[in-house]
Amino acid sequence: QVQLVESGGGLVQPGGSLKLSCAASGSILRRNAMGWYRQVPGKQRELVAVITSGGSTNYADSVKGRFTISRNVAKNTVYLQMNSLKPEDTAVYYCFADLWDSMVATSGADWGQGTQVTVSS
Repeated sequence: QVQLVESGGGLVQPGGSLKLSCAASGSILRRNAMGWYRQVPGKQRELVAVITSGGSTNYADSVKGRFTISRNVAKNTVYLQMNSLKPEDTAVYYCFADLWDSMVATSGADWGQGTQVTVSS
């Protein structure tokens, strides 16, 4: 129902920065939350950051103080600014757009294809 296109992933050294973008199109409600999860081989997908249509945010403890989520509601676009990157941040990052304005992704969420972030020297 909702198409999500992610960009901005790549290879960065520890301590560096990356900014991810995700643009949503198709059938989407203005009230929808958007955000990011990440997944590494052998582990479950985990929440990174979520932002509601009103600007409320939720971050994983592991990224608080380093990552910042933001959005342009009119453009249905969400961003993830990642600073002070660590090797443990290496993962495939997935964007979502949700039917509801929740602090976590619900069963009403649509997902992007994922973009690889690798933090290594």
